[in-house]
Amino acid sequence: MYVPFDNLPAESKIWIYQSNRKFADEEFATIENDLKTFIESWTAHGNSLEASYQLKYNRFIILAVNQDVQSPTGCSIDASVQFIQDLEKKYSVDLLDKMNVTFKLGNHIAHKPLIEFKKMAKEKAVSENTIVFNNLVNTIEEWNENWEVPAGESWHSRFF
Repeated sequence: MYVPFDNLPAESKIWIYQSNRKFADEEFATIENDLKTFIESWTAHGNSLEASYQLKYNRFIILAVNQDVQSPTGCSIDASVQFIQDLEKKYSVDLLDKMNVTFKLGNHIAHKPLIEFKKMAKEKAVSENTIVFNNLVNTIEEWNENWEVPAGESWHSRFF
């Protein structure tokens, strides 16, 4: 069951998927429709999940579930991963590779393989103050507080 993202409790579970390229506005509009359809039918053991999504920067898809109402199960999580894999095929993008870093360079959102980001840090092309997207956050509260953070305050700090 779809609910507005802002209506979910702060402790709701989230999953963040980052694209290896920026989506066109038209693609993001279609993805939004697909997400609403998916969430309306998303269940765990036959019970509707109270869920939502957030689309950010034409790159990120954030799924959220209110675990207080119904916790997601292995099968429901598998269904969401299958949905994301279908989006990968439909748009020829990579949404599941966690070995990439997305960060801000001025007003631009950059996406690099982890090895390249590490090299950029060594060459001082990025710094501890570079804003990175910490996709390891697990709840809406963590997402609000620790998703866009200086690299020096995230797991990326080991590269400086």
